[in-house]
Amino acid sequence: MALSDSEIIRAIKTGQIRIHPRIAKLNPAGVDLRIDRNVKLDPKQQMLAATIERIELPENCLGILHIRSSLAREGIIASLALVDPGFHGQLTVSLYNAGDRLVSLRRGERFIQLSLLRLGSPASQTYIGKYQNSRGVVKSRRKKIVSRRNMQNVIHSVRG
Repeated sequence: MALSDSEIIRAIKTGQIRIHPRIAKLNPAGVDLRIDRNVKLDPKQQMLAATIERIELPENCLGILHIRSSLAREGIIASLALVDPGFHGQLTVSLYNAGDRLVSLRRGERFIQLSLLRLGSPASQTYIGKYQNSRGVVKSRRKKIVSRRNMQNVIHSVRG
């Protein structure tokens, strides 16, 4: 079940959920998060950005990120993931300008909303992944697989 504004405030006051520094804007069913730096996105340009806020979720809560509708109306598309129970850190978001005009965001501007959902029971495994305790923009830490055929092509290109 999604947490209401009063439930979010209660969870923050009791320390179940932590958001540092303080919340920029509380919505009826979520929290707006701010961008950590000035960003200019030309049409068809992609860029990673981080939230100013550091999030700490308990084992019985999960977060869902949404781009703010004002930015979507300007052509901004975001690659947004779940924020797993037990996650601690700043959030990195991939932004893409699908529009035909430059879109600028100022440091501190609200750009995504975090909706919080309470799980029916606490997760038996909380997040311990590659992005735990993230600070600032964190590029992909996905293991890249190089195929043997591609490596052979690289070797032959260098020799030939």
